[in-house]
Amino acid sequence: MKRLFLGKSELLVPNIGLGCMSMGKLSPEEASKVINNALDLEIDFFDLADIYGGGKAEETFGKVIEMNPSIRERMLIQSKAGIRKGSYDFSKEHLLTSVDGILKRLQTDYLDVLLLHRPDALVEPEIVAEVFDELEKSGKVRNFGVSNHNPNQIELLKRYVKQPLIVNQMQFSVMHTGMVDAGINVNTKSDSGINRDGEILDYSRLEDITLQAWSPIKSGGDIFVDNENYPEVNDKLKEIGERYGLSNSAVAIAWILRHPANMQAIVGTMTPERLTDYAKASEVRITHDEWYEIYRAAGNKLP
Repeated sequence: MKRLFLGKSELLVPNIGLGCMSMGKLSPEEASKVINNALDLEIDFFDLADIYGGGKAEETFGKVIEMNPSIRERMLIQSKAGIRKGSYDFSKEHLLTSVDGILKRLQTDYLDVLLLHRPDALVEPEIVAEVFDELEKSGKVRNFGVSNHNPNQIELLKRYVKQPLIVNQMQFSVMHTGMVDAGINVNTKSDSGINRDGEILDYSRLEDITLQAWSPIKSGGDIFVDNENYPEVNDKLKEIGERYGLSNSAVAIAWILRHPANMQAIVGTMTPERLTDYAKASEVRITHDEWYEIYRAAGNKLP
């Protein structure tokens, strides 16, 4: 399993992490099989959030740790906070209370990484700085980052927050390519040239922030891989996959990992066999031309 450093931190993580949004649907025994299979594959990075299953995902994950406390030492755990029903909330009270709840559900004393989940329009960055200082001093959180933030939102936080923001988790896949479209279509009248994210891809590379790609095999809400509604891209994934001995899904993940931004793909399967399949993408480097072939097969036209 190929590994990378998260941002400017000393956290060396696999380039494929396991997203645990659906873990709350499993029994502790089933979840244990999923987690141990991931560890066997050297996928020791687990991504959660306090809102996943209304906290049930973290509870189930925590029961696995309770069953075998020593397993925590083999894990890197990331969770997210800041989303409430009907709003986003980066207030001191909410974030501190959320982290305490996360740790209790996970049955751990600390998080390796905490992300601010989605931007709070009413964010007070000086308050976020106080929260981060308190969480770091207490040992409850070791590293910090954000999710779904644009460059200026990150810059605003960085003006006050002293801890490095090492991660930004963004949606990115073969069929959700906004982070690269605008750069390819500079100075055109194409809708693909519209800058919707503040050039977050280039900004992250300049600032040494690791982009985590969520929903790597989805187009919006649909899984596009092996979906008859996406014939052209699946034909191309199959063609290239046959060269490397990879499934369509694994090629779609390898496409993300091929980008020189050195992204980490967060895959959300709770099926051990699928994760084993996805993991094969970790050390496969498709060619420059193959990357563009897949990009075009996804319906993107070059200017």
